[in-house]
Amino acid sequence: MLISTAHAQAASGGAFSGEGIMGLLPIILMFGLLYFLMIRPQMKRAKELKAMTDALQKGDEVVTASGMVGKITKVGEVYISVEIAPGTEIQMQKGAVQTLLPKGAIKAMS
Repeated sequence: MLISTAHAQAASGGAFSGEGIMGLLPIILMFGLLYFLMIRPQMKRAKELKAMTDALQKGDEVVTASGMVGKITKVGEVYISVEIAPGTEIQMQKGAVQTLLPKGAIKAMS
């Protein structure tokens, strides 16, 4: 008697019934919301940063991730030389550039 009752219950519902899909709907909606609020904007910022670092050229004024402000004097494949003071150049990776400043911004800061 117990076995026949268990078979009857298992046959009536399944993992892919309409009730199971409705149970997954909140999870799917949360993933969609997470994608549009967090993942997509982060990918957009990463793409913009890559485009900016690829477009760096001699004479650009930049702010590095460490907060140093300087003018680019040499551009290589991976590294750039930045003049942070008259006669003082440092080499750093292109990825360390955080912001590209408008021309003349360093003089305006002084």
